[in-house]
Amino acid sequence: MTHQKLPTGIQTLQTIRQQGCYYVDKTPKIKQLLDMGNYYFLSRPRRFGKSLLVDTLMELFEGNEPLFRGLHIHENWDWSINHPVVRLSFDGSFKEPEDIERAILNQLDWIEEQSQIDFPKNRIETAQERLKDVLRRLHRATGQQVVVLVDEYDKPILDVIDNEQMAIANRDHLGGVYGIVKGSAEHVRFVFVTGVSMFSKVSLFSYLNNLTDISLDPDYATICGYTDHDLESVFAPEMEGLDREEIRRWYNGYHWLGEEKVYNPWDILNLFKTRKFQPFWFRTGSPSFLYKVMMEKKFSPAQLRNRLTDVELLSNFEIENIRLDPLLFQTGYLTITGEEEIRDETMYTLDYPNYEVKKCFKDELLNYLSGGDREIRRLGDALIGLLLDHDFDGFTVHLRSFLAGLPYQWQGKHSPARYEAWYGGMLYAALDTSGVDIRLEESSGLGRADMVLLHGSQVFVFEFKMVEIPIDVQSAEREKKGEEAAWAAIEQIRDRGYVNKYRRRKGPIFLVGMAFERGGQGEKPVALKAVSA
Repeated sequence: MTHQKLPTGIQTLQTIRQQGCYYVDKTPKIKQLLDMGNYYFLSRPRRFGKSLLVDTLMELFEGNEPLFRGLHIHENWDWSINHPVVRLSFDGSFKEPEDIERAILNQLDWIEEQSQIDFPKNRIETAQERLKDVLRRLHRATGQQVVVLVDEYDKPILDVIDNEQMAIANRDHLGGVYGIVKGSAEHVRFVFVTGVSMFSKVSLFSYLNNLTDISLDPDYATICGYTDHDLESVFAPEMEGLDREEIRRWYNGYHWLGEEKVYNPWDILNLFKTRKFQPFWFRTGSPSFLYKVMMEKKFSPAQLRNRLTDVELLSNFEIENIRLDPLLFQTGYLTITGEEEIRDETMYTLDYPNYEVKKCFKDELLNYLSGGDREIRRLGDALIGLLLDHDFDGFTVHLRSFLAGLPYQWQGKHSPARYEAWYGGMLYAALDTSGVDIRLEESSGLGRADMVLLHGSQVFVFEFKMVEIPIDVQSAEREKKGEEAAWAAIEQIRDRGYVNKYRRRKGPIFLVGMAFERGGQGEKPVALKAVSA
């Protein structure tokens, strides 16, 4: 098998084809798209090939026939008709109010220069009016309607998402520009808009509300990204010597309701280049804003697993009311892992797409909470080993130091369940590692165990208790109250039969009662007791 050049970081079809790079033919999906309509929107996470898809559409409509020889669409396209293309890309920085206007005007300047059409010397100085003029003149001069392609439409908003006032201003400014496209329908042949976020049609897309959103259309689930078939066929020479199951575990799992799950191209191309399993995609961006929102929403890390939501929620992102489900899903940190009908409504289960995202999201969250303290990470990593070795005293010492280094994020008075969610979530984040099966709120007997950890034949059943201890209580009395609560937790595990369903595993079962101090003002946790079932 012949090795070809890896198209790592290449976002132009011309470069890929002329340099003999590997190329996964997406033109069957493109042809289907063009046959079915004229106005489309596609949301995908970063580094998923959206820009290459946009570039492919541009080359197709401009009639660059040599680039498509050997591809599906070559024999299914009328190469005698070329369309002018207006392509707008928002891949710069948009930290200042005037940056959007400048970016659009600069791109329209270039389009005018490349078109070889006489535009008026006294150019219109607003982006909206200039775009309207360019669409009209290109159509009249060429006799063909214009194709409008917008790449990363939402980047000017996401760049300032932590500044609500400016994000709204940028959204409204962009909305006015996109409204020009809808108002110029007689001059427009085709519109394709890509981005990360799916803003609801009552905000940004109220200006361009004739777009068909194909983000969750099963027919186009693989229009970006690589499938297992792509790896085994197109990239077959690169697969030699690599563990296919390990590739799937690390990088596969993104799902947009199609029959196949997909890989992020950035991960796969870098894996083939380095021959090492590393978090290539995760390193291309920081989820610190997500962590900030999680803390503001009082959202425990444990709540990221098996989240139930509906398609309407997944498809709506609002600056004024940022919700975590669409934010985590659209940015690629969670994906759809299940589907079920509940009371005549289709509900979707969200979870991490793969090992890379699961491990790195957890690690970076601990890093974020600890202010980059590496000792906290080391303590967290040591916990699972101590637990599996049944060193519960060492586990308790490390856990106290670990939680003490993570400042309590949910200020104010909350119910005991809130505190349990916080501390339990931090423990979950530390223990959730390779080879360990952690189950939260696991139904068993007469209730739900707070957490169950399975490793090989070993079972650890956790129950958390909160204790209110006045700040002036002496350490001996404080310890006594904590121990009483921890023993009460163990009794609850016994009385409600939480361990019964695991006895058939024929391995050791441990009942672990943990007591935390409510409010986090003292030692955390104040007590831990463990006994064999």
